[in-house]
Amino acid sequence: MANTASLKNEYKERIVPALMKEFNYSSVMQVPVLKKIVINQGLGMATADKKIIETAINELTAITGQKAVATLSRKDISNFKLRKKMPVGVMVTLRREQMYEFLERLIKVALPRIRDFKGIESKLDGRGNYTLGIEEQIMFPEINIDNISRILGMNITFVTSAKTDEEGYALLKEFGLPFKNAKKD
Repeated sequence: MANTASLKNEYKERIVPALMKEFNYSSVMQVPVLKKIVINQGLGMATADKKIIETAINELTAITGQKAVATLSRKDISNFKLRKKMPVGVMVTLRREQMYEFLERLIKVALPRIRDFKGIESKLDGRGNYTLGIEEQIMFPEINIDNISRILGMNITFVTSAKTDEEGYALLKEFGLPFKNAKKD
């Protein structure tokens, strides 16, 4: 919990004043905040093998420290042998302390473990949110490589209260996300 407090304090003491100065906000309440982090794995091959969903739930629960849930299909698609309400993915939504804890582990432990890592893309969605695609779950130290049956990727979405991409980018950059190149001003 000490890590969580340090990241929260860093936001209050360092990031808020830096963003207020950069964007000339008149109130602290205008400064964007990180609302939640959503981790999602799409598992289309789970229609053939049900154990894939169980394994993915266990791995995502170990990575985030919060119980993962299966996502279900919304409609029947015969070409994919898919029925309505079949499990097709796994997701976790992190807020508050667990969100800050996961963010710190991602920045300081998991991302540096990627071989030939040169930074992450700096493309936001137009509303100040950012999605990071990860190709292998083995970059997280919580995953034991010997117990892995197949390599699975995941999407990590950072949802902010920023109104523009520039504000969202500045917030995530201040938190320490290692973006490849600086955005053009």
